[in-house]
Amino acid sequence: MAFKRIVACLDIKDGHVVKGVRFENFRDIDDPVALARRYNESGADELVFYDITAGIENRTIIADILERAAREVTIPLTVGGNIREAEDFERVIGLGADKVSINTGAIRDPSIIGKAAARYGSERIVLAMDVRRVDGKFHVFTKGGREDAGLDALDWAAFGADSGAGELVVNSIDTDGVRDGFDIEMLAAICGRVNIPVVASGGAGNMAHFLKLFNEVPGVDAGLAASVFHLKEVNIMELKKYLREHGVNVRMPVSAT
Repeated sequence: MAFKRIVACLDIKDGHVVKGVRFENFRDIDDPVALARRYNESGADELVFYDITAGIENRTIIADILERAAREVTIPLTVGGNIREAEDFERVIGLGADKVSINTGAIRDPSIIGKAAARYGSERIVLAMDVRRVDGKFHVFTKGGREDAGLDALDWAAFGADSGAGELVVNSIDTDGVRDGFDIEMLAAICGRVNIPVVASGGAGNMAHFLKLFNEVPGVDAGLAASVFHLKEVNIMELKKYLREHGVNVRMPVSAT
């Protein structure tokens, strides 16, 4: 049985880790390099680094922060932020990324998914999706969750998987930062359309939310969270012990087993 992963996420804005609610009202949390070091030592399975204003500001990812953060971790690191061209993949991999996350860039040019997969391998290509309900259907949003891309999220997920993406990170705008739990309905619908790993993002508020996620959406491979980890409201090692006690197969460091 495959391990379920616990993923910590760093949303970077103006050089700081920030967190908002439904993609708005961001507040400063901490230094990204310090947090990367903490998560590397705390039992997180992977770390995601998003430069959330790179696309809005039409610039490349802040290289010095990424490079310093990458030096602090031995766990897999996924990096995203205004990835549009082959050179963007090359650059962030060179700065220390194990996987590259593409979002708006894939919506603008869907062929980039297949091109990047062919060049770097599907296992390094992550399609990130920001999803919100519109008239009872799941729509993909772009530009930091502000603009409806006019894409059905289920169809887009299937297209990404078929095009060569090795993983999906699915973020629910409806539940982002609300801490009432993951968007079970939406995640189940997407898992029903793809056969690649799906990382659930948006809504974690306590340990029970992760247990519900893995129990009710067995197709989900990982649960991602930010603020509850940043603010030490949920300890990752304690979360893993809790999940294991409730029958979820998670990877424990040798020292904790």
